[in-house]
Amino acid sequence: MNPRIPLFPPRLALTLLAMAQLIIALDATIIFVALHEMGIQLDINAQQLQWIVSAYTVAFGGCLLLGGRAADLLGRRRLYRIGMALFALASLVGGLSSSAGMLIAARAVQGIGAALLFPATLSLINTIYAEGAARNRALAIWSMASAAGLALGTLLGGVLTQFFGWSSVLLVIVPVAAACAGLAGRWLPQDAAVPSGRSFDLAGCATVTLGGSLLVTTLVQGPEWGWTAPLTLACLLLSVALLWVFVQIEKRSRDPLMQFALLRLRSLRAAMLLTMLFMSSFGVQYYFLALYFQDGYGWSPLQAGLAFLLPTLVCTYGISVAERMLSRRSPRQVLALGMGAGALGIAGVALALPHGQTYWALLPGIVVLSLGQGMTWTAMWIVAGQGVPAAQQGVASGMAATAQQIGGALGLAVLVMAANAGRTAGAAGSSVEALQGLITAQYGAALFALLGVAVALWLRPSR
Repeated sequence: MNPRIPLFPPRLALTLLAMAQLIIALDATIIFVALHEMGIQLDINAQQLQWIVSAYTVAFGGCLLLGGRAADLLGRRRLYRIGMALFALASLVGGLSSSAGMLIAARAVQGIGAALLFPATLSLINTIYAEGAARNRALAIWSMASAAGLALGTLLGGVLTQFFGWSSVLLVIVPVAAACAGLAGRWLPQDAAVPSGRSFDLAGCATVTLGGSLLVTTLVQGPEWGWTAPLTLACLLLSVALLWVFVQIEKRSRDPLMQFALLRLRSLRAAMLLTMLFMSSFGVQYYFLALYFQDGYGWSPLQAGLAFLLPTLVCTYGISVAERMLSRRSPRQVLALGMGAGALGIAGVALALPHGQTYWALLPGIVVLSLGQGMTWTAMWIVAGQGVPAAQQGVASGMAATAQQIGGALGLAVLVMAANAGRTAGAAGSSVEALQGLITAQYGAALFALLGVAVALWLRPSR
C-alpha cells in the first residue's frame, strides 16, 4: 500500500470537523433569540430561563477534561460519533419538552455531548495536519464554520421561532448531528488501538467533573443567589475542595487524567488565559445585545437574529485576515491586534449606546469588535496546540476549552452583576437604569479584551 495515499478523504474529514464546530456554535446562539418565547410558552421564570443557557455551559465546562482524556484513550473518531449522537438525542428530547425541568436537563446533556465532541474535533485537526501552514488553514476553515454557526444560529433561531415556535430551534439540529455521527465512520481516520496498560483514572475524572461543574454553577448562580449567601459560599468551598482532591489524585496517579507538565508550556498557559478573556469580552456580546435588541428596541426574534448577520460576516472576514497574517506574522502579533480591536470596538459600542436610538449608531463599534473576534479566535487555538505531543492533544484541547467555559461563566456573572448594580427592583429593560447598566457592562467587557492584549504580548516573540 502506498503510504502517501491517506486512508480517509482529507477534505471530507475537514468537512465533518468543521460541521462539529458549526453545530456547537449554532446551539449556543440559536437559543438566545428563542428564550423570550420559551419563557412565555412554558411559563418559565427568570431564574429557570437563565438555566436554559447555563445548564449547557455548566455541563460543557465541567466535562471537557473528561472528554479530552476520553478522546486520547478511547479514540478521537469514536468520541466524535458518541458526542454527535448524544447531541442529536438531547436536541430531540429538548424540542419535545413540556416543562422547564425537562428542557434544562436536555440542555445539560447537549453540553455533555459538546464536551465529548469539542476536544475530539480539535485534537483531530492538531494530529491530522502538521503544525504550520496546513494546520493554520484547517483551523481557519474550522473557525469559519464557527462564525457561520453563530450567524446561522441567530438568523435561523429568529426565523424558526417566528414561524414554527421555540421547539424548532432544537429539533433542527437532530438530522444534521445524526448524519455527521453516521458519516464519521467513513470520513474520519480510523482510531489507533487502545493503549494497553493505561487506565482511565476514574477518581480523577469524577473529582474534576464534579468540581468543575460545581465551580461553573457557582459562577453562574452567584449574582442570583448573592456572592456572600451561604449556598454560594458552600458551593464554592465544595468545588475548591473537589479540585484540590483532583490535584492530589493526579500527583499520585501512574496514569493521570491531566499531565501537569503541560502547564510548563507558556503557549498553553497563555491560550488558557486568552480563551477565558475571549469569552469574557467577545462571548458576552451575544447575550447583552440580543436582549437589548428585543427589550430596548422592541424587536421580534427575527429582527434580533438579522441584526447579528452583518457582524458575523465581518467576523468571518476577520478569520480570513488572521490566516493571511499568520503566514508572515506570529500568533503573538495577531492576537494582540485582535484583542486590541475588540477592546476598541466594545468601548465604541458603550460610547454609542446613550445615542443609539437606532441600530446604525452601534454598528461601527460592532464591526470593529467583530473583526477582532475573528482574528483572535483562530490565533488562540493555534497557540493552544503549539508544542503539545500528539498523544496529549485531546486533554490539552480540553484544558483550553475548560478555561474558555469558565471565562464565559465568570465574565457573564461579573458583567451581569455590574449591569444590575445600580438598578432598582422591577426596573424595565428599556429604562435609563437598565441602559446605564448595559453601558457599564460593556466597558467591563472592553477591559477584559484589553487584558487579552497584555496576555498576547506575554507570549515569547517568534525567532
